[in-house]
Amino acid sequence: MLLLTGATGTIGRPLLRRLTAAGVPVRCLVRDPRRLGPERVRVQIALGDLGDPFSFRHALRGVDTVVHLASVIRDQPNGSIEELDGVATWRLVRAAERAGAQRFVFFSTIAASTRSRARLMRAKAIAERAVIESSLEHTLFAPSLVYSPSDPFITLLERMSLLPLMPISGNGRAAYQPIWADDVADCVIAALPGAAHSDEAIGARYELAGPETLTYEQIVECALESFRRRRRILRLRSAPSGRR
Repeated sequence: MLLLTGATGTIGRPLLRRLTAAGVPVRCLVRDPRRLGPERVRVQIALGDLGDPFSFRHALRGVDTVVHLASVIRDQPNGSIEELDGVATWRLVRAAERAGAQRFVFFSTIAASTRSRARLMRAKAIAERAVIESSLEHTLFAPSLVYSPSDPFITLLERMSLLPLMPISGNGRAAYQPIWADDVADCVIAALPGAAHSDEAIGARYELAGPETLTYEQIVECALESFRRRRRILRLRSAPSGRR
């Protein structure tokens, strides 16, 4: 049995389709089973979320592999970034050890570091350490920007493109190597127990990125072109410290 968290997310959706198509027994830890769509009749469902560590015990019963995709990028009513991306991963790892799981696949970020100025990156780095120091066989994936037509980032850009001007934060020069969600899902499938690269994936950390390097502004321009909307880009610079 494989436990999948984040099954309704950008990576989780294509990954779940591949798992069920291959006949892999899957249990999904979810708050709302309806968000699984048609896949909900093909999987076992465990109700819970990252903010509810008591739900982990039931979710992990009989599980040998955990794929932990669930994450947050901002504070939530049920916990902060640090609690839900860092502490929750540590708790899930410990619960997996107690439940007798063998493999733990964790999704971090390509720039995770305890020295980062970003809280998310620091939380992911702490979570990585919890996975590495566990007794479980583990594989870490650290992707760049992952995209799909319906992901939250693209959806937000589409809504913002309805404005007369397209606002972007900063100077727009931050560089990314976007990668297609289906390609990321294929990488996970290849690393799971019994798959082509299962053995070599044990203890590995894979940084996933697409073939093209694009600035944030170029990504927004590509999105605008796909929406068939022409908008002038407005760069929003943050005010210097101490000013309002």
